[in-house]
Amino acid sequence: MEINIPKPADQLMEEIIIRKATLNDLETLLLFEQGVINAERPFDITLKIEPTNYYDIKEMINASHVEIVVAESGSEIIGSGYARIENSKPYLKHKKHAYLGFMYVVPEQRGKGVVQKIIEALKRWSVSQNITEMRLEVYQNNLAAIKAYEKIGFTKHMIQMRMG
Repeated sequence: MEINIPKPADQLMEEIIIRKATLNDLETLLLFEQGVINAERPFDITLKIEPTNYYDIKEMINASHVEIVVAESGSEIIGSGYARIENSKPYLKHKKHAYLGFMYVVPEQRGKGVVQKIIEALKRWSVSQNITEMRLEVYQNNLAAIKAYEKIGFTKHMIQMRMG
């Protein structure tokens, strides 16, 4: 006889689903965009002080060369990311690559592998587009993000420098 013992509430874990973003997600994605900007402000003194935007999310949702995905837990959107197919420099072996960005996870869901699931979905989409090279940018002092990306398989490649 098998006895089913229910788990305590804190051990129950909602399944995380990754799906393509739709225009119905726009309001949440605009909030996530501000979350990304606010998280990056301490790392970049060149960002505008007044409110700003990084993306045209509505256009990106409709673009054929961009895949925006969201992570859902239960009925709540908890994360986002995108892959955008770009032309590579003519001297590189690969003609195109997928540029990844807009990686955001709501604070209470961080550290649970959400970004890894988002990147896995974006990688599958990129490969379906015949793209195997993936790139992203991260601030050199954002050690938590660097660690997360390295855990997934990204390696440091080049440092961008500035003067001003």
